Amino acid sequence: MPEVQSDLNAEAEAARLVLVDEIVKFSEHDGVHATPVPRLSFVRKSHPTEPLHAVHKPALCMIVQGTKQVVVGEKVFNNDASRHLVVSLDVPVIGQVVAATPEKPYLCVKLDLDPAVIGSVLLESRIAPQVANPACKCLGLSRTTPDLFDAMTRLARLARAPQDIAYLAPLIEREIIYRLLSGEQAAQLRQIAIAESRLEQVGRAVEMLRERFAEAVRMEDLADAAGMSASSFFQHFKQVTAMSPLQYQKRLRLQHARRLILTRGYDAAAAGHEVGYDSPSQFSREYARLFGAPPLKDIARLKATGETLLDT
Repeated sequence: MPEVQSDLNAEAEAARLVLVDEIVKFSEHDGVHATPVPRLSFVRKSHPTEPLHAVHKPALCMIVQGTKQVVVGEKVFNNDASRHLVVSLDVPVIGQVVAATPEKPYLCVKLDLDPAVIGSVLLESRIAPQVANPACKCLGLSRTTPDLFDAMTRLARLARAPQDIAYLAPLIEREIIYRLLSGEQAAQLRQIAIAESRLEQVGRAVEMLRERFAEAVRMEDLADAAGMSASSFFQHFKQVTAMSPLQYQKRLRLQHARRLILTRGYDAAAAGHEVGYDSPSQFSREYARLFGAPPLKDIARLKATGETLLDT
């Protein structure tokens, strides 16, 4: 896929280039780089990647160079340096960097979202609620404004000024949350902070699935955890996560099994049994359907390319 041409205006493009410079200064090599700033990390990739499977936690992800495709269920999000992604619930995703070169590497800044900070800004700012109907309620893509680029640049700059982090980082993080709450994805951020929203109810079922993904969990138990009827729960779960509860559990099982085989040396049959499969042949079929190859071939490819399983 060719690189998406950014259509930022001159002010936003100038702000983007400043942020690119800050990330490059801190991230000289490819990888995911944690910073001294709480919940802030940088990602750098010099080449396109294979599709990477992971469970994405609530976060703001701003690509500042290159392009990436993110798949949630059947929905595809194409992200470039003119847009930012907000994820509001733990959700299995498939991410693939599709445009990156050594001269112009893929660069992304990620800020994990803290419900307490969002709730505090909501209470103090009194921003009017905005109505939103995103294609996938757990994930949304919006255009990045010059003000958001500027605020993120100031937060990123603190990675090289640790003496200023304790005082300035909380202030800048609140500004970023304020700007997000003033934009198109306000409804998603509100759902992270406000108890008893549909997202929060579905989130309780998601937590149960994550804790018991290897077990045969009944739909009724999940609905009870969410405080809904079974039919209402199924509908809202699919609206929020873009997949059914069974599909969600299957993604968790297969991603965990893949990690067991790659990092702990399990064979395919043992990994399948560990995550709840009674039939090795069914495990191999569903594994190949998700990852594009049966376990042995897939793991050999991962080892040959050096790809990791937890990239953002």
